[in-house]
Amino acid sequence: MWTLPRARRAVRALFPAVPLALTAGALPAYGVAPPAPSGAPLTCSTSDGPYQREVEELMGLEADGSQSPADCQAIQRYQESQLIVPADGSAGAITYTALYWEWAQNYPEKLTGCPRREGRVACVDLSHQILWVAKDGKVVFTPVAVRSGRAELPTRTGWFRIEQRKQDDWSTLYNSPMTYSQYFSGGQAIHGVYNNLYEGPGSHGCVNLRHEDAHHLWGALQQGDAVYVWGRKPQG
Repeated sequence: MWTLPRARRAVRALFPAVPLALTAGALPAYGVAPPAPSGAPLTCSTSDGPYQREVEELMGLEADGSQSPADCQAIQRYQESQLIVPADGSAGAITYTALYWEWAQNYPEKLTGCPRREGRVACVDLSHQILWVAKDGKVVFTPVAVRSGRAELPTRTGWFRIEQRKQDDWSTLYNSPMTYSQYFSGGQAIHGVYNNLYEGPGSHGCVNLRHEDAHHLWGALQQGDAVYVWGRKPQG
């Protein structure tokens, strides 16, 4: 069983605040070769984001659903720490799912949505862009961040099984590496990427993981294991 350190425990509420300072148990969700920052700092957004209240709650800010200069600065610092693009201080979908992933790492026992089933199940929560593995209903692989299919090429939902595994695969269609690929629905696979998960509109239908997370997941699953995908990738 592989798990990330269950750091930063708190007993404040169902969704305890995620501290702004990262620890070893909350690595940014990029691959092994993150892009270098470039250009002038972005101006902080003054508008309420689509996930304003949720982001405020997870960050321990005043959860009034209204953007303030202090909110924007705090959100922007977090975005910069996670390489979220753009780091404009707006409480958007990517910022929300990144914060939810950090919460989920520390509280896997509170996760919902994946039906209890005998044996191993790879649980893919599109609504929160995370993946974990449960065995007989108990989390045995702590949640990791994912990037699912973009709006026009969504990741398929439902029950599947891992049909094929290829440790060093290559997409001839998109001319890109697919490390530790575990195919569950035709050409759609759970696999590692080297680029930033928190940049761009999404994958071409696959479930992307950080290369390191895909490596660990490779050892947690086997061909024939169940995969359950549900929810919808958040937009905005």
